[in-house]
Amino acid sequence: MPNLVLLCGPAGAGKSTHARRYASDGYAVASVDELAWAAGHPAVHPLPDDVARRVADALRSRVVSLLDAGRDVVVDSSLWSRASRDEYRALGAAHGADTLVVYVDTPRDVALARVAARSGDGAHDVRLTPEVAAAYHDGFEVPTPDEGPLEVVQGR
Repeated sequence: MPNLVLLCGPAGAGKSTHARRYASDGYAVASVDELAWAAGHPAVHPLPDDVARRVADALRSRVVSLLDAGRDVVVDSSLWSRASRDEYRALGAAHGADTLVVYVDTPRDVALARVAARSGDGAHDVRLTPEVAAAYHDGFEVPTPDEGPLEVVQGR
């Protein structure tokens, strides 16, 4: 039975850093930022709605393909809402995976400073205006144990 780890947190929380740790343990990484970058979209967000939908579809397809191949998967995306996490939990269940939500809990000022320092040089260096970064952080729905298995890790 494959494992599905849903990394969640606002921009700058450190999700990609944690995804690399899972990758070193053999997990396949499904990253929304990597898919957008590979599709030729610059590291500036938010993406236009139609592009965001295509990238989201590609992320789901990648996760399904990997789970169906029996791979353990870590999803590197904000998964900012409970609804988005519920969708991926259902996706995992439909493909026989045990799902764990890992929330990267990083202080607001640290996350916003990280985003402000980005240069857009790669998939994990997505630039956001200070206003968008703050809105993403402030609009993030923190997961709670009633959603299902949850691990909270401290971002640094």
